[in-house]
Amino acid sequence: MTPWTGRWAPIWPATLRNLAIGVLKTLGADNIAKTSRAIRDEPGRALPILGITNETYTYGT
Repeated sequence: MTPWTGRWAPIWPATLRNLAIGVLKTLGADNIAKTSRAIRDEPGRALPILGITNETYTYGT
């Protein structure tokens, strides 16, 4: 049995959800539901949380 099937299958989405909630709490989100809806409605908001920016670094060129 692989971890993606059988009795272990429900654990993975719950783990990812809990990880996301933990990250939002660490970053200071007061209302997790409101913050989650804001990210759902505008997915680009998640990029800075993940450390992804579109800044161009030209240092040293």
